[in-house]
Amino acid sequence: MKSRHVRGRTVGRGAVGLVLALLLAPLLALLSSGTANAVDTLCLPGPDAACIAGTIRTEDGPLEDVTLVVTDPSGATEEVTTSEAGKWSVQVDQEGEYTVKLDADSLPKDVVVTKDESTVQATFGVTKPALFEVRTEAYDASSSKVDVLMQSTVDGIRLGLLLALASVGLSLIYGTTGLSNFAHAEQVTLGGMLGYLLINVHGLGIWVGGLLVVILCAFSGWFQDVILWKPLRRRGLGLTQLMIVTIGLSLALQYVYQYLVGARTVRVVRDNPSVREIGPITITNQSLVAMGISVVVLAAVGYALLRTRVGRATRAVSDNPALAAASGIDTDRVIRLVWTAAMGLAGLSGLLYALVTNGIKWDTGLQILLLLFAAVTLGGLGTAFGALVGALIIGLVVEIAPVLGMPGDFKYATALLILILLLLVRPQGLLGKPQRVG
Repeated sequence: MKSRHVRGRTVGRGAVGLVLALLLAPLLALLSSGTANAVDTLCLPGPDAACIAGTIRTEDGPLEDVTLVVTDPSGATEEVTTSEAGKWSVQVDQEGEYTVKLDADSLPKDVVVTKDESTVQATFGVTKPALFEVRTEAYDASSSKVDVLMQSTVDGIRLGLLLALASVGLSLIYGTTGLSNFAHAEQVTLGGMLGYLLINVHGLGIWVGGLLVVILCAFSGWFQDVILWKPLRRRGLGLTQLMIVTIGLSLALQYVYQYLVGARTVRVVRDNPSVREIGPITITNQSLVAMGISVVVLAAVGYALLRTRVGRATRAVSDNPALAAASGIDTDRVIRLVWTAAMGLAGLSGLLYALVTNGIKWDTGLQILLLLFAAVTLGGLGTAFGALVGALIIGLVVEIAPVLGMPGDFKYATALLILILLLLVRPQGLLGKPQRVG
């Protein structure tokens, strides 16, 4: 065990195979010339190394020179101390259960510890957190609850904006084609993976690399429609058959990601993000930038749908494809544009998600897939603005639910429960149009 004391995240099978190969061509090319090791300035996990890390802080700020004792599965111990930013980390060379104990004597006199021990299951290639609870003697539980609620609200808005980037595209695809694309979440993963390879491995700047990620993901959407979806539509396949194709494509992409990058979490940037405190709210500068980018992009999409000729044509195809075609609108061209824009938005969502959550895995898309569908359904199927509203609601519910007493493992179930309850009252969703049945 090693420690670090640091001062200072034709149509058919052939067509599907061709789509997979060309969709993943950028990923394969980049992997062939770069390594795939996750990095961290505090600790470097790898194939034969794991990391345990954390931050010791009270409501007044981080605590420096706090001592922690790490005990490995064999009983050997090692000490590590916190940096000026309250951060600490330790690198270990064997997997298993580690115990980290905080030395209360190393805390300042006005600080009280309420949880001084944490158990962590170390896994190679991954950084696992060890959590402790410390507070000042002047700690006010009631005001702290409000602070936690405010922090969770900001986190929920952040998550909602990132989900909105992906769910808006998913909603547009459903509106123009009627297709529920289960492979949409894998485009989110693709955006994060390409960001890791371009920015982290190949050293491109965050802005240049991010723009290239969006372009590559948008191209993948254009190419999918050219090679796969348009020919399948022309062959007259039903929506159920097309949906099954998207499920197969989703599974195939998941296992390709796992094969190429492995099961570990990979980070997009090497440096730890700087933190900004705004009253009781703590947020990284990366999160602020990601939220700002999301707002600007979503506003641009809304403006395009409402004020541009292409946007009006898209809404016309979404409302009534047959009538739109009869009025002279090239529906195939509109649908292709929707696929291109939707995949670009999903890639941007994946890149920003990887930035603010300190990494992305092969199954990240699978983990948020239900949240995306919940957002689209809650807002109203086929409505882009409904998807935006639904995503913000889902993000807030997911982050606030634990604060209100819901166990953390059930926060996603809480969001889906709210979706079910709303649909019982308003089946068309918040902004959807009611339809007559029968």
